[in-house]
Amino acid sequence: MWLLALLFTAAGLNHFVSPGFYVRMIPDGWPNPLMLVHVSGVFEVIGGVGLLVPRLRTLAGWGLIALLIAVFPANIYMALNPERYDAFSQAGLLARLPVQGVLIALVWWVACQNGNRNVE
Repeated sequence: MWLLALLFTAAGLNHFVSPGFYVRMIPDGWPNPLMLVHVSGVFEVIGGVGLLVPRLRTLAGWGLIALLIAVFPANIYMALNPERYDAFSQAGLLARLPVQGVLIALVWWVACQNGNRNVE
């Protein structure tokens, strides 16, 4: 759980450190890409920290799952436009797509599964 919380918190903070990378992920024509990057970063940080608070863990988990689903179109956009991302090959961008499913499964397992006892 700590590792997952750190992953989301660090990724969320990175939205403010390197916003340009995330802005390029936003599909063309979507309104106010920088605001979308900042909002998603805030929610990643809130979700990551929320995983560490037993009373908030389930809510944070469902919030992170919703966020992962909401940003999935950006991952598809990246995979379809590899020329915009120098650091990634198209194969690497395609490989990111199932990782989203793995992250959703991990968040569900850690925070949302039926009978979650919010163990530290």
